Amino acid sequence: MISWFARNHVAANLLLMTILFLGGFSVWKELPLEVFPRFDPEVVTVSVVLRGATPEDVEQSVAIRIEEAVQDLDGIEKVVSRSTEGLTTVTLEIDDDYDPRELQADIKSRIDAINTFPVEAEKPVVRLDQWRHRVISVTVSGEYGDKEVREYAERVRDDLLRMPGITQVDFRGVPNFEIGIEISQDRLREYGLTLASISSAIADSSLDLSAGNIRAESGDVLIRSKGQAYRRNDFENIVIKTNADGSILRLGDIAQVNDGFEEVPIRTRYNGKPAALIEVYRVGKQSAIAVADEVHEYINRVQTEVPQSIHIDYWDDDSEIVKNRLGTLLRNAAQGGILVILLLTLFLRPAIAFWVFIGVPVSFMGAFFVMNLLGVSINIVSLFGFILVLGIVVDDAIVTGENVYRHMRGSETGLQAAINGTKEVALPVTFGVLTTVAAFVPIAFIEGFRGKIFAQISLVVIPVLIFSLIESKFVLPAHLKHVRLPHKGNRRNRLEQWQQRFADNFERAIIKYYRPLLKISLRHSWSVLAMFVGTFILLLSLVTSGWTHFTFLPRVPSET
Repeated sequence: MISWFARNHVAANLLLMTILFLGGFSVWKELPLEVFPRFDPEVVTVSVVLRGATPEDVEQSVAIRIEEAVQDLDGIEKVVSRSTEGLTTVTLEIDDDYDPRELQADIKSRIDAINTFPVEAEKPVVRLDQWRHRVISVTVSGEYGDKEVREYAERVRDDLLRMPGITQVDFRGVPNFEIGIEISQDRLREYGLTLASISSAIADSSLDLSAGNIRAESGDVLIRSKGQAYRRNDFENIVIKTNADGSILRLGDIAQVNDGFEEVPIRTRYNGKPAALIEVYRVGKQSAIAVADEVHEYINRVQTEVPQSIHIDYWDDDSEIVKNRLGTLLRNAAQGGILVILLLTLFLRPAIAFWVFIGVPVSFMGAFFVMNLLGVSINIVSLFGFILVLGIVVDDAIVTGENVYRHMRGSETGLQAAINGTKEVALPVTFGVLTTVAAFVPIAFIEGFRGKIFAQISLVVIPVLIFSLIESKFVLPAHLKHVRLPHKGNRRNRLEQWQQRFADNFERAIIKYYRPLLKISLRHSWSVLAMFVGTFILLLSLVTSGWTHFTFLPRVPSET
């Protein structure tokens, strides 16, 4: 195959263009750009509300019964329950070998069969946790109270949802609206009422009711009564009782209606002012950077239109992390490409250096195509994999190019040198790449949440190395056969003369210094092996003894 592709450069170029097209199409249309890799949900959560109960009561009467009902189900790896005042949440972690959605149905059946819950307990909610990918938060703050800030934040939320590139937003840091009705016991006795009768009157009056339709010659007329109460005035006007003399008793006559927020310990401030946070998420194949850019554009546009007492800003823009990681990758790729071309130019021909470097974008594009097939997105973890493999991706191409250059200097034709030079190093180069691949394969099979994160690195590094091997064996020789070396006796320019002197001096230095050291090492191989084993034991003892500490995710103090 090496000989066939070297002789048929059209096929080699077609292979090259196919890899570039598939990779470019995957990046442009298919691969989502997100902050953190998305994972399939593997956690089922069961929530039960028992208002007014203490955490201990909720645990004894609800949480334990849920645990007992599901403990013998196959596929549940871990059960964690958390009980607070009036609420219990049971989290069930699903084993990787089971389908979470099928197990969710089994769990719901077990929970629905429990008939020993307290009468006051609300219906259990069984849900499969979904990963949501937050990108950026919008802050709305001002001199007004919490209610006014919340209402203005809702307008901002609606504006964001109307933008074409944003499909999901959510509130955070603000309690929900709540209507509170307080009635004293004396007022109830005075009018002969009970809390149950008042609750029934509110439920009967505060609703929108459809009453069918009337057929007419011009068409059907739909009849609908709109009586749903939303504000304090709406509730105060609800009729509670009609007396015999025709007088009407309204809710506002006997009760205090509070139009406010839920009684939860949430207090959000931004720069010392009451604030509401609107979290913006990316969904599907949306780009995190594109979503954040639309939010920034919206903030810049409306900031001049809002009242002076209202301030709109952004908070915790995670797309900056992706931008920085992309910038690091692009800078390292540019710097590495320049260094590869310069160093190879010093020893080989500039054309050989150029075609060797071409292997980097070709390998990356091939990896993008495989990532699309495997469902791996472009995120901070996969980008780290690209940065990690960037320094070793052209090793096989460098070895192949140097050996082809050596055959060219031996007076072989370009085609013969490309074929013979590539074949000569094909076996060691292939096994060199495969050993690196083998080192990353176990990382893809680490269990647990961390294993899924590390697997993203393997699913990037391995395709890059495989495509670099394909490019160096089938595409590179077809291009190197066209390289022409200056014939002996021909006049060379100053650059070629300087390059030749540099290469010759470097080769003489290797022969003078490296070759004797290599001979000594080979004669005393056991001593060299013992020295390196001793160094390894010394380094290992520094870690195991505690001198060198290990932290999986170190905490970096933020600058103030």
